Amino acid sequence: MDVFLFSFICCKLMFFLSESSFASDTITSSQSLSDGRTLVSKEGSFELGFFSPGSSKNRYVGIWYENMPVKTVVWVANRINPINDSSGLLVVNETGNLVLTSQNKSVVWSANLSKEVQTPVVLQLLDSGNLVLRGERDGGSETYLWQSFDYPSDTLLPGMKLGWDFKTGLERRITSWKSSDDPSPGDFI
Repeated sequence: MDVFLFSFICCKLMFFLSESSFASDTITSSQSLSDGRTLVSKEGSFELGFFSPGSSKNRYVGIWYENMPVKTVVWVANRINPINDSSGLLVVNETGNLVLTSQNKSVVWSANLSKEVQTPVVLQLLDSGNLVLRGERDGGSETYLWQSFDYPSDTLLPGMKLGWDFKTGLERRITSWKSSDDPSPGDFI
């Protein structure tokens, strides 16, 4: 094999491996998270990415414990609207909203921010398992534009709250999965 060709192949392989193993806990509005890529919290406790539960072929965005032998999902974004292929893309759009799109760029799920955000926004997976949307300059603050802890799935993590928030009118409750293959809301609340 030609030395140049061998070097070229090795260089491309190293680039591919470094790209696929890159771990970050944040994405900005200029970035996105595609199926096959993940965010990992700073201390490596939690991971966010696309997954298929059980024997299902549907794709969901979720958070799970990073270093567990069996993937234990603790939060699911698009519980009601799965994606049926690997075309999903999680992005912070131009208005600062967190949006999950499918193949034809249709919105499958969004964080539903009530107002347009004027400052640069960052999506960050915290070591608590909380996925937060915050202003880029609010790194040390707990002032969030949106947080997954306000929309629990079927798992109560330390730091989460349950019940009514009388200031915002938000009701926080955990709801069972329909089955081990289907994370849509089940019968138990």
